[in-house]
Amino acid sequence: MKSINIFSKIDKPLLIMSIIYSIIGAVMVLSASSISAVLQYGEAPYYFFVRQIIFIAVSYFIGFFVILRTPVKRYKRYLPLALLGVLGLLVYLLLFGDVMNGAKSWINLGLFTIQPSEFAKTILIVYMGVFYGDLLNTNRQTSKYAFFIPLIYSIIVFMLVVLQPDLGNALIIAGIVFLVFMSIPFKKDQVIRALKLVAGALAVVGIVFILSGAPFLTEMQRERLTFKEPCTRYTDDTGYQVCNGFIAMHNGGLFGKGFGNSTQKYMYLPEAYNDMIFPIVVEELGLIVAVLIIIGYMFILYRIIKIAKNSLLVRNSIICYGVAVYMFLHLVINFCGILALIPLTGVPVPFLSYGGSFIMNMIFCIFIVERICAENKISKTKLEISKM
Repeated sequence: MKSINIFSKIDKPLLIMSIIYSIIGAVMVLSASSISAVLQYGEAPYYFFVRQIIFIAVSYFIGFFVILRTPVKRYKRYLPLALLGVLGLLVYLLLFGDVMNGAKSWINLGLFTIQPSEFAKTILIVYMGVFYGDLLNTNRQTSKYAFFIPLIYSIIVFMLVVLQPDLGNALIIAGIVFLVFMSIPFKKDQVIRALKLVAGALAVVGIVFILSGAPFLTEMQRERLTFKEPCTRYTDDTGYQVCNGFIAMHNGGLFGKGFGNSTQKYMYLPEAYNDMIFPIVVEELGLIVAVLIIIGYMFILYRIIKIAKNSLLVRNSIICYGVAVYMFLHLVINFCGILALIPLTGVPVPFLSYGGSFIMNMIFCIFIVERICAENKISKTKLEISKM
């Protein structure tokens, strides 16, 4: 299929919204990072903005000219290498990785760093879609233990991320695997019900184990579990960041202080251009704009879920649901963290936060969904023609 035909069949509203949010994110990174770039890192004010623009441009280039041109059925061919690659990178981090921000989560490649746990999320979504799609479409007898294969791999990835330790990404990986597994349309027999119960129990135990402040967590992460009333602990590491986020949002009010006029980005709010960028958005653009941004996220999720429901293949449907869950969990965990409803775990906001690995994976996921949308329309057209 020619690329021009594919482009004509993608979900235009979803693509436009992703581009708009990428632009908003880059502009907000410019505003939120300019002070830190100069005072904290000794770089030019545009340092993080330029890097973010490069990441976005490269991602959309790959999306348009690689992902949209690649049939989803070909993913199965590349999955073994991708699965082994992610495991290898995660093991490499534990053995040879440098500690950055209290965790061995990034591999330094000189000009930029990569975060394997981010790529693991996308690969797990595709893996579960391809594996369970094939399993449900085959008529041959399959061992009941075959259902466990992706779960076993996911648990290994989860534990490797926990050992970094990276609390936020570990929780998101567990959430993606559990919710995607629960969405798969298995036959309603006792074996599958038991598998779902086991998966749910493992997810609950894993989350409780993490939130209990188990010894594998760093001291700072254990302290973050005391997340309520952060401004009563303003001088503590665990209260300072969230409290300054509250101050930023309070300063913004309904209409904001104006673009570039944030005061909390002047080294008061750590990671103002990354995990804590949404309080800067509220401070500069106001609560009304922030609410509109949240509504826009809901629209993006709606378009993805609509494509999932229109998919004729189980594989494609699972992948789309996985992408929706990926984005939803990042939004919920970040927003609840900055509002002190749950512990702050350092999870970025889709499209808005600075970060090469994260923005690239998010854009890649959008284009995977777009490819599925195009395939859905092509299959529907062929089906209609065959009935004539």
